[in-house]
Amino acid sequence: MAIRHGISFYFFLLLLPIALAEIRTMQVKSDARSIIPFDEFGFTHTGVLELNVSSISLLDPSPDLDLTQLGFFLSTLDAWVHVLRQLQDLDITCALQSDLVKLVYTFDKLHPPTNPSGVVNARSSSFSAAYKVSDPGQYTLVFANCLPGLKVSMSVNSAMYNLDPRSPDKRIYLSAGSAVLPFIYFLLFLVYVGLGALWLAILLRKRAAVYRIHYFMLAVVMLKALNLVAEAEDKSYIERTGTAHGWDVLFYIFSFLKGISLFTLIVLIGTGWSFLKPFLQDREKKVLMVVIPLQVVANIAQVVIDESGPFASDWLTWKQVFLLVDVICCCAILFPIVWSIKNLREAARSDGKAAVNLMKLTLFRQYYVVVICYIYFTRVVVYALVTITSYRYLWTSVVAGELATLGFYVFTGYRFRPETHNPYFVVNDDEEEAAAEALKLDDEFEL
Repeated sequence: MAIRHGISFYFFLLLLPIALAEIRTMQVKSDARSIIPFDEFGFTHTGVLELNVSSISLLDPSPDLDLTQLGFFLSTLDAWVHVLRQLQDLDITCALQSDLVKLVYTFDKLHPPTNPSGVVNARSSSFSAAYKVSDPGQYTLVFANCLPGLKVSMSVNSAMYNLDPRSPDKRIYLSAGSAVLPFIYFLLFLVYVGLGALWLAILLRKRAAVYRIHYFMLAVVMLKALNLVAEAEDKSYIERTGTAHGWDVLFYIFSFLKGISLFTLIVLIGTGWSFLKPFLQDREKKVLMVVIPLQVVANIAQVVIDESGPFASDWLTWKQVFLLVDVICCCAILFPIVWSIKNLREAARSDGKAAVNLMKLTLFRQYYVVVICYIYFTRVVVYALVTITSYRYLWTSVVAGELATLGFYVFTGYRFRPETHNPYFVVNDDEEEAAAEALKLDDEFEL
């Protein structure tokens, strides 16, 4: 049982986001799990954990309980792998017995010393503990319950922070690998504001060639900028105070709008809406009807994941829901692009405009490849960077993902920018014949 929960905890550590660093209060109610993970944090050599636990209640209040089998500890991912091996080899029977973890508090300390008259004092239902981290690293706060069947209830308040070496009284509540994120997000906000201003200038200069999709692209860029400034302020307040002061609500709102608008934009561009045709076909509308509700579910799952924390019994389920919905959305948005490519191939054989259709076909093929690369990089490569990068440089995975997103926005804007003189109509006979020959030799496009 303990090993099974330990393996589950290992996967918890792999799925944890870059930083869950802030002051948190968590309620554990009648929980019999042998391992309950709480927050993860990257400590420097000045790291401190402050732990305040109250309203402790044990379902079996027998005085014979071995309370040394209940307690909190800090563990790194590498250390936990070796602890699992110790448990499997029966070198230890409880994670609290391992010398590889940082023991913070065990419940046997809840019993105060016997008073001078020999009367045993009642067990306390609360405690406060402070632990100074001497070995820098990425640690997870964990509660271990090595008494099978015992249900525990308690209120856990934790504060993890690093002291600023230049000002020892200053606390930094962001993980060591995330302390630079407020600056990065604000810098990216300025970049997107500049990008939005440039796009607006292009729209004003080429009004005759502007379609509705171009205004929608401007809205997507501005929503991304608002999302970044909200996230910058969210992380900044957490860094200084340990709480978001409401900026997390704005971040969730703009993240929700940004996610829906971006997926909708990719679908609309893939269908050729506005600049190739003024309407959507039924099957294209169905894709939007699938993607938009799924994005709502994904954003709800993201809020639950961020706000509940990994200690919640259904946290892993919500994480899996989020990953599944994200994959479905990423696959769904590819279909309209493929349909447009097939329609252009069929049109090229029937309407006699081979050169025009070859240009459009090339454009949509490029966009299809770029969308796949964007999805792969932001969903797979960025996650790989998180797992292989040192905890001190976890911000690099955020930068990589954001630069990929910025590149995708720039590519989309450049390839689908408004053009006053449409190159599709400036085609001579030689180009038409060459394009017709290229279409004949072209292999069928497949997924």
